[in-house]
Amino acid sequence: MQNTVHFILQGKGGIGKTLVSTILAQWIASKDVAEGAQPLRCYDTDQENATFSRYKAMQVKHVPVMTDSRNIDPKRFDALMIDILEQDGNCVIDNGANTFSPLMGYLIENDCFALLEESGRKVYIHTIVGGGDTLHDTAMGFVSTAKATKVPLVLWENEHFGLLQSAAGKQFTESQTYADNSSRVRGRVVLSARNADTFGADIKKMNTARLTAAEVRESDKFNLMEKQRIKVVFRDLFEQLDKVEW
Repeated sequence: MQNTVHFILQGKGGIGKTLVSTILAQWIASKDVAEGAQPLRCYDTDQENATFSRYKAMQVKHVPVMTDSRNIDPKRFDALMIDILEQDGNCVIDNGANTFSPLMGYLIENDCFALLEESGRKVYIHTIVGGGDTLHDTAMGFVSTAKATKVPLVLWENEHFGLLQSAAGKQFTESQTYADNSSRVRGRVVLSARNADTFGADIKKMNTARLTAAEVRESDKFNLMEKQRIKVVFRDLFEQLDKVEW
């Protein structure tokens, strides 16, 4: 994988954008090391909860797009685009709910997706659809993102809020909403809801400490079984990412 740019975009807050960013970044970094590619570059445009930038191992660069008066200045996204274009390599951009509309508007208005592709980069949008009470809003976010751009999509199905199915029991991927836009989807990654007392607690412990899976393996703060469960989760996620049509 060379010269790819990954935007994590979903307008609903608290749906797992930073979690997806950290998983994706760790997977790409593992590929970069194996292929001898340029180091991965990560960016965090979230102005309220810049959680991604707290993962020290990923050396995430925070992009300040909010003015002193707490307004988002779209032109400040210029710094992000210039930084991406100045050197080769893979990039992951995490985005908060508060910057979703401004960033999407900026990218479309300035024809940034075309600019990135003309510079020899492959662009992907990662969008998250959650289950349970989050299904309707996140499904609508998936549709709006699909209709707003022609960029290939990677769908992340977050089951931690419940199964992705309607009251009638129909899965989201069986719905007309998904069918109308499925040709744009290059792959799907399921964030499975595992046992909350074991797998869930271990992943929460890892995320609270802002550690990568590689750091957990070397940490004395995690016991053997905690490390094993985290290994199982990341092995599953990495195998799913391997199957995406990049």
